[in-house]
Amino acid sequence: MPRDGSIPTGRLGRVVRLAGVGARAGASFILSKSGNDAAEYAAEVLGTLRGLAAKVGQTLSYVDGLVPEAQRESYERALGKLRDATPRSAPEAVRRAVEEELGAPLERLFASFDEQPFASASIGQVHRATLEDGRAVAVKVQHPGIASAVESDLENASVMEGLVSTLAPKGLNAKAAYAEVAARFREELDYELEAERQAFFARLHAGDERIRIPAVIRERSSRRVLTSELVEGLGYDAALAAPEADRRAWAETLWRFVFKGNLVGGMFNADPHPGNYIFGPDGRVTFLDFGCVQPIEPDRLPTARAMHLAALRRDEADFAEQCARLLGTRGGDYGTRAVAYSRRCFEPMFGSPFHITRDFTTSLVTDLRALKRFFWAKDGSFVMLPPAMLFLNRLQFGFYSVLARFDVTVDYALVERQFMREAGLAYTGDHSHRS
Repeated sequence: MPRDGSIPTGRLGRVVRLAGVGARAGASFILSKSGNDAAEYAAEVLGTLRGLAAKVGQTLSYVDGLVPEAQRESYERALGKLRDATPRSAPEAVRRAVEEELGAPLERLFASFDEQPFASASIGQVHRATLEDGRAVAVKVQHPGIASAVESDLENASVMEGLVSTLAPKGLNAKAAYAEVAARFREELDYELEAERQAFFARLHAGDERIRIPAVIRERSSRRVLTSELVEGLGYDAALAAPEADRRAWAETLWRFVFKGNLVGGMFNADPHPGNYIFGPDGRVTFLDFGCVQPIEPDRLPTARAMHLAALRRDEADFAEQCARLLGTRGGDYGTRAVAYSRRCFEPMFGSPFHITRDFTTSLVTDLRALKRFFWAKDGSFVMLPPAMLFLNRLQFGFYSVLARFDVTVDYALVERQFMREAGLAYTGDHSHRS
């Protein structure tokens, strides 16, 4: 592994290292039930590679149902390190990147700048700093060489297959799926785009006492450097140890943020991993990292809203109708199963108040994989999942896995009724919303 914190960028070198992870995992599976050695080795390799390889590891660390039950604890513990503590880039490389991007010496840009990052993830690492006016800020700097590493991973079929398999079962128009995944992850390299989206979500949730989005410092941001106000609070693991009332309030805030973004804003943050949240008192949550954001197609948004409104009314027939419209199904075996699967995903709404558990989330992942056998339905009913909807699965599984660990019962329907009513999309109890 590189000793200077640099990222292996060559495609061949990255492929060889990933092959080692697979071989070690296979040997560990044969020799032990826990897979401790393979998990630790995977964390080391994927962390060093960073980029999309690390994203696979991050996803496996917290999404229930992706790792066999016998090895889940080992991989969750080892790969959990990748959520905010991947290997760091060298201080001199970070300084050079900041100065090149912002066009001035570091000492002129910031009154102080901590060369040791307090967080490091797949694309960049974050440093504490202060501005001349005394404001404390968080400076996110892309790992030098990460763009080349991401492109190498995008050309690596095994990495792409790993990413796509966390979003949908294999066989769903692989070429279109890969193109969608590649587009989203290339966008993560553009911090100027991320700053725009961060500002969008701040406007959407302005005035909400529980939802906080850090302000972007535009004059200290660029394509590879993103400076925002610094926010302190509890991390995810500490929040899980809080009293039940606090955990319930945070779960309500998380649901409001995610689905208000989807249904009111027409955009969703498709990276729900636990390192992106900071928890405060009175149900307040600060949301970080807006690099992977998926716009909802305008022609699909009214139907998505109609599905949620049907769930609020517990109108099974209307929900099935709107769901079939959104998925583009045409009846038959596949259409019936696809709608039934979506209905299970909406159980937290239909069955509200609802306790999302890890077993429930695991069952959703298992059921999605089971849909594969209907790809070749004899009645010709199979239709391709629209590529733009792939990241909805990443959000669904990842978000539910985050909520499951809070281990609380929440009235999710009440949360939705409140923000839908505020947005003029109120639950009415009739069918006047149909489009």
